[in-house]
Amino acid sequence: MNSPHYILLPVSPAFIAVSLVAAFFLNFLPWGGLLGVPDFVALVLVFWSIHQPRKIGIGVAFLMGLLMDVHSAIHLGEHALVYTLLSYLAIAIHRRVLWFAPLAQSLHVFPLFLFAQTMQIVVRLLVSSEAKFPGWLYLSESVVTALLWSVVTWLLLAPQRRAVDKDHTRPI
Repeated sequence: MNSPHYILLPVSPAFIAVSLVAAFFLNFLPWGGLLGVPDFVALVLVFWSIHQPRKIGIGVAFLMGLLMDVHSAIHLGEHALVYTLLSYLAIAIHRRVLWFAPLAQSLHVFPLFLFAQTMQIVVRLLVSSEAKFPGWLYLSESVVTALLWSVVTWLLLAPQRRAVDKDHTRPI
């Protein structure tokens, strides 16, 4: 499970909302067409779908996808479809993934991010007549997103690690 040295406190729904909004605004940054820039919303959605599947579900993923579609002015529903599938798959594997350390977890979530990016390419190729395959380097975004998994895990679980009553005589 998680580290044996601490017990996680319940997560605040407000913290989940703030992390999703922060990820949304990170996607707003003018990265342009740079290769390897991760989809922060997808990363945070998968994280909360794995760690808090009862608080973050497919409906939140769909809403975040619609907001990303409106922001990016791409085909309405592209991100909504991808985020919904991504959230569903993350919830489906959440029990297995939590047994591993964050570095090993990144190997489990990497196929999810690769699948999401592949779905985006497929949707664009099917819907647009002038769309073309962006090349294999385009999939480097999935690798970078999976590499960020350990950092995001450490950041988003940090508020839950606080001790409510610090007692130096207890081992936990």
